[in-house]
Amino acid sequence: MKDTHSILVKPILTEKMLLMQEDKSKYAFEVASTANKIEIKKAVEVKFDVVVQNVHTAVVKGKAKRMNTKKGLTRGRRSDWKKAIITLAEGHSIDFFGENQG
Repeated sequence: MKDTHSILVKPILTEKMLLMQEDKSKYAFEVASTANKIEIKKAVEVKFDVVVQNVHTAVVKGKAKRMNTKKGLTRGRRSDWKKAIITLAEGHSIDFFGENQG
């Protein structure tokens, strides 16, 4: 298994995901593009000491971008990245902000 830090890049903390955390116990992470569902599940369970019930993954395509420079218009593209939505077992949660720590 790869290192958990190389599999889980960062949590996705948008307004929509914060609502899903409260209502459905689902958490989203940006993960390594080479990671599979089994590696993602093990990495979350080891890092946060929770029980993962389900893992959904999706590859988010990078947007095309244009930029005006002194040399004229240049075109580019953002990188593609992989997203994982994890469903935790009932009674488990992840605290990203450390609110319960003294």
